Amino acid sequence: MHPTPDQAFRLKALSPLDGRYATRLADLAAIFSEAGFMAHRVRVEIAWLKALSHFKLPQLPCFERDDLEALDAIAEHFGIEQAHRIKAIEADTNHDVKAVEYFLKESVLSLHDSHPRLAQSLEFIHFACTSEDINNTAQALMLLAARDGLMLEKLEALIGQLRAMAQAYAAIPMLSRTHGQAATPTTLGKEIANVHERLRRAKAQWQEVKPLAKMNGAVGNFNAHLAAYPDVDWEALAKWVLDGFGLEQNTHSIQIEPHDWMAAYFDALARINAILIDLDRDLWGYVSLGYFRQRSKPGEVGSSTMPHKVNPIDFENSEGNLGVANALLRHLSDKLPQSRWQRDLTDSTVLRNLGVALGYSLLAWDSCLRGLEKLEVDRERLEQDLAANWEVLAEPIQTVMRRWGVDQAYEQLKALSRGKRLSAEDLRQFIVGLSIPESEKARLLALSPSRYTGMAEQLARRIGSGHQRS
Repeated sequence: MHPTPDQAFRLKALSPLDGRYATRLADLAAIFSEAGFMAHRVRVEIAWLKALSHFKLPQLPCFERDDLEALDAIAEHFGIEQAHRIKAIEADTNHDVKAVEYFLKESVLSLHDSHPRLAQSLEFIHFACTSEDINNTAQALMLLAARDGLMLEKLEALIGQLRAMAQAYAAIPMLSRTHGQAATPTTLGKEIANVHERLRRAKAQWQEVKPLAKMNGAVGNFNAHLAAYPDVDWEALAKWVLDGFGLEQNTHSIQIEPHDWMAAYFDALARINAILIDLDRDLWGYVSLGYFRQRSKPGEVGSSTMPHKVNPIDFENSEGNLGVANALLRHLSDKLPQSRWQRDLTDSTVLRNLGVALGYSLLAWDSCLRGLEKLEVDRERLEQDLAANWEVLAEPIQTVMRRWGVDQAYEQLKALSRGKRLSAEDLRQFIVGLSIPESEKARLLALSPSRYTGMAEQLARRIGSGHQRS
């Protein structure tokens, strides 16, 4: 059986995002592919042309409603054929934004018979603009669309899964492992709730980043604009266009928008990814300890030589791709705010990797979510671990002793327990011999590792109650 052209393309793709993982990232590719970038540029160019007419520039015909609808249709019907035409024009111009301008002039000119006013406006397409007026606005729209659409949808699904797990496992005791060693018990739900809260805050910080854009000409001063029409309020016109896109105007720039807001966007995204790397590693460890089993899929192979294995591949895939994503995000964050004098071109090629950085992030989030959905708790294994580590009760015993003024309380428990395995009977004998009230002895004797979880259950349940404390 021969591969389809699409399958053949994926097999030969240089990037795994366009090859192995293409089907999982198709919606993101529609935004950040070269065709997607072109489509956003076309939207921006058309919005600028419409604004010039709206502000009634002399020599530019005032567009009627059917003219505006015809312009909008060019953007709405932009597809792969139109993108291919722009690439053909670019082969001659060797300039991608100029190719978009010429494509729009062709498209508008073809409407000469039905929309003569549009045909008279050809020289006002890309009027007084520098390429970066179009590019930075398009890129802001792309990053906004990705964040507020696909990315937040996946992140919220992941956070929702963690919330459900925190609630379901709120009361299941679990041995903590500080420094990898047996430590004060917690609950499984509380440990998942911790990550839920970190992601909830990080998500809010990412959402708070406001996209900025500029449409102020070659070096940010509206020079050409004022040369042509000195009486027009060009700053207000540009703001009107950007407001229409939901973007905030950056009034002070060089030829390019300085990208500081992008750096904040990428830093916030990298922080989300860092939290998820932490989660992936912890869950990998809990699977290794047997706290979780993983549901297997029929026909799936865990190892090419060890048939029994069900590997935590989703968390491993997630961790690896998060690392690649953050390497790119941090480069974007560090490099993009830097430009020599009023403009150099180093940002241009780097900005073509926006979709790559977000693609690896989205792929990793999806893998983590897939892994979470496969987990099943092994309560018996959790209880076995707790029952094998009674020495963790040295903490509450010495703390109660200190309350009642027992001399050298910490030191006594250190001598009894440090680096040793204690049984329930070892602790019972120690407690019985203490010089503390009998009621306190009774409380300590009633403790077991699985009952020594403090507020863990309450804290785990709180995240779903809407009663978070500040």
